[in-house]
Amino acid sequence: MKSFFHVQDIGDLQAALAEARQVKATPFAWKQLGENKTIMLVFFNSSLRTRLSSQKAALNLGMSPIVLNIGQDSWKLETELGVVMDGDKSEHLREAIPVMASYCDLIGVRSFAGLTDRDFDYNETILRQFVEYAGKPVISLESATVHPCQAFADLITIEEHKTQKRPKVVLTWAPHPRALPQAVPNSFAEWMNAADADFVITHPEGYELDPLFAGKARVEYDQMKALEGADFVYAKNWSCPGISRPQDYGKILSKDMNWTIDDRHMAVTNNARFMHCLPVRRNMIVSDSVIDSPRSLVIPEAANRVVSAQVVIKRMLETL
Repeated sequence: MKSFFHVQDIGDLQAALAEARQVKATPFAWKQLGENKTIMLVFFNSSLRTRLSSQKAALNLGMSPIVLNIGQDSWKLETELGVVMDGDKSEHLREAIPVMASYCDLIGVRSFAGLTDRDFDYNETILRQFVEYAGKPVISLESATVHPCQAFADLITIEEHKTQKRPKVVLTWAPHPRALPQAVPNSFAEWMNAADADFVITHPEGYELDPLFAGKARVEYDQMKALEGADFVYAKNWSCPGISRPQDYGKILSKDMNWTIDDRHMAVTNNARFMHCLPVRRNMIVSDSVIDSPRSLVIPEAANRVVSAQVVIKRMLETL
């Protein structure tokens, strides 16, 4: 595996899930794979779970992780070609990437969407430069459009807690005070479409995900109707993806608190499990009573971030 951005990069999904179970049961069984190998984790944006889980996964495999926070541990980096660099950015990605690559065997990159230029974001302009200039395997640790390690961990969590072969999984939009990217819902939709699930997406009008990710999912604009009989409820905010309203890309179209997941919403489900990628705005995305209930999976879900990252890194090491 030379890169990890999308569900198809993982290959056979059932084989990947079986491997995840093995990794979780015996996390140190492959330490020889990473001996004398280094992974560089490059963060253009803040992180807690992604940084810690990626480091832990690398250590479990015997690797040495190097973490670089761009603009704090390094110069500020210019990301676009053809610009006159007369501002506050001292180095260009074109030089920085091959230098970083010379110090490591694998690279993980976290770089959020700017939410101002849809073409720049959806072309994955930053991530693609790492692929082009690094010459090393590249992992998306959340990019402008995808967060595959999170979605893989989400699927692992669902597989561990489902009580029927084909559960109903609902991805629901929820309000947030800031404009957020679509990377998490994009990847969650992509992976659920590839899994054996009855998958439904619910959101206000104008929040339609790119068909590339929404795929075959059923879209229901009535949130309560969508939640009926759900086995898993995944709440997440995202800003306007600009599909039906290109002029509104990256904007907040609604802060309707009626979409906040609370006991009223969960009452129409099939005693559903609640999921969220974290960090979460309590009593905006979800009420205290729901996230603190025994049906909440947010902590096991976060713990599985180590497992998903380790499967990905292990597979990349096996191809070096």
